[in-house]
Amino acid sequence: MSEQNRTITERTHVELPTTFAVNESGLPEKVFKLRKQLYIKAKQEPRFRFYALYDRILRPDVLAAAWDQVAANDGAPGVDGVRVEDIESAPGGVERLMEELHDDLKRKHYRPQAVRLKLIPKANGGERPLGIPTVRDRVVQTAAKLVLEPIFEADFLPVSFGFRPGRSAHDALDAVQAGLKAGQNAVYDADLKGYFDTIPHHKLMACVERRIADGAVLKLIRQWLRAPILEEPTDRHQPPRKVKRRAGTPQGGVISPLLANLYLHWMDKRFHGPEGPAQRSGARLVRYADDFVILARYQGRCISDWIDATVEDWMGLKINREKTRIIKLSEPGASLDFLGYRLRYERDRFGRAKRFLNRVPSPKACAREREKLRGMIGAKQSVVPIPKLVARVNRQVRGWANYFEHGRSRPAFRALNWFLQQRMVRHLKRRSQRPFRPPKGVTWYTHLYKRLGLVQL
Repeated sequence: MSEQNRTITERTHVELPTTFAVNESGLPEKVFKLRKQLYIKAKQEPRFRFYALYDRILRPDVLAAAWDQVAANDGAPGVDGVRVEDIESAPGGVERLMEELHDDLKRKHYRPQAVRLKLIPKANGGERPLGIPTVRDRVVQTAAKLVLEPIFEADFLPVSFGFRPGRSAHDALDAVQAGLKAGQNAVYDADLKGYFDTIPHHKLMACVERRIADGAVLKLIRQWLRAPILEEPTDRHQPPRKVKRRAGTPQGGVISPLLANLYLHWMDKRFHGPEGPAQRSGARLVRYADDFVILARYQGRCISDWIDATVEDWMGLKINREKTRIIKLSEPGASLDFLGYRLRYERDRFGRAKRFLNRVPSPKACAREREKLRGMIGAKQSVVPIPKLVARVNRQVRGWANYFEHGRSRPAFRALNWFLQQRMVRHLKRRSQRPFRPPKGVTWYTHLYKRLGLVQL
């Protein structure tokens, strides 16, 4: 969040981010005021430990606000197979679920169910494990997040951008560009190996306990961390297998991004401490969740040694040596891929000697989008009505373009337009036994873009 978008309250003289100054997300007024008060308290007293938060989590208005967010996000069902619409259509509906959760939390009978494991294909051919809690557990986690987030947000540093209210990947990219334009062209591009799955529970809880003293809240968090994972068997004749977790906070859980940010916050703190690279080398850290880069005028052993000592020895995490590298963007042909974009210096378009810093969609991001579109317009989609198929494709392409419109993206957009046009023509031709052709006198261009309404970037 830029400094221009911040306000200062006259009564407390605490600088409030817009998220806690203006109710842009439409929370109930009492819930919004609660979050604002918690942020101000945490900001005024950096060493204060909050000891009365559990009763706030189980408040009916907090649970109702949590349900609204879970319902808006929808999402896949957990191990019980229950979806949001199933709860809405069940006898008693949402009101019954709210009463049950409030009662279970008040009597401290609430126990989270196992987390359903879903493997998501990655661009490099591997798979990313995604843990999906039940809708019921997602509501309670969201309620806890509404209460805990303001407290930790008061501590987080400006170098952190991922999964934070009022901050985005584009803000992180702008910060990287600012560092490069300031002459910090030597970049340590880090990659953590399975970060979400390897966070040590005891060290993470120590971070939580520096701010939270409420035993009931700490117990809730431990239960979510220790909830077993239900793995789907490779053989359909075998039952699902429950796996106990000894480390990590699964991606897919509502509370997981906040906890993951909290743990790496202590790396941010050390980085800017007396012995950190910010003070000793004038380096700049930009972090988006577990993706981070360190920019400096020169990348010496002191920075890489500090990363090894802090991330691996002190925090107990693993650096992926194969993907971690040092890039000197001042060298010809060098480029940095970060958050889907490629940053590189290019020749001036008007022939001047000075190069300019360009930001374009990375080749991997373009390849991922093409692969996504192949699946959406493949042979298996031949039974989907054309208007419905076009609507799906348009949503996907518009979302991709909205993210990548920040930068010089026209060449990538033109290439994607051509790819999409060819895929749609091929799909239309093979949908029936007789090859499809546009009506007489109508070109493919007119048929696709004017009649079918296919999006064109």
